[in-house]
Amino acid sequence: MDATTRFFEDLDRRGYDPALAKASGKLRFDLQQGAQTTHWLLEIDRGNLRVTQDDREADTVIGTSPETFEEIAAGRGNGMSALLRGDMTVTGDPRLVAQVERIFPGPAESTGPRRLFRREVR
Repeated sequence: MDATTRFFEDLDRRGYDPALAKASGKLRFDLQQGAQTTHWLLEIDRGNLRVTQDDREADTVIGTSPETFEEIAAGRGNGMSALLRGDMTVTGDPRLVAQVERIFPGPAESTGPRRLFRREVR
């Protein structure tokens, strides 16, 4: 199983994340490779999480390649850096992106909650 699938399945299994207790909204990740797009929809309701692969309307849509997202989901890449490089696009509410960014795993040398998540997904 790849890091992207593990990341989204873990969020759905978790059901609640206190880091998102003040967040609500729908965030769709469109992973585009050529003519094919894989969708992951993350619905957040004050920290309660639900993940599907629906291509439905969302408050915020993040577009990137499957390879770029795989690096981010595995903790080897950073979403904000990818955005600044132009490897990722965001349409909609950028505040939701800033809130969700904290649930992604950090680099292996990091400490704290992100480091714990990284150990769980290996």
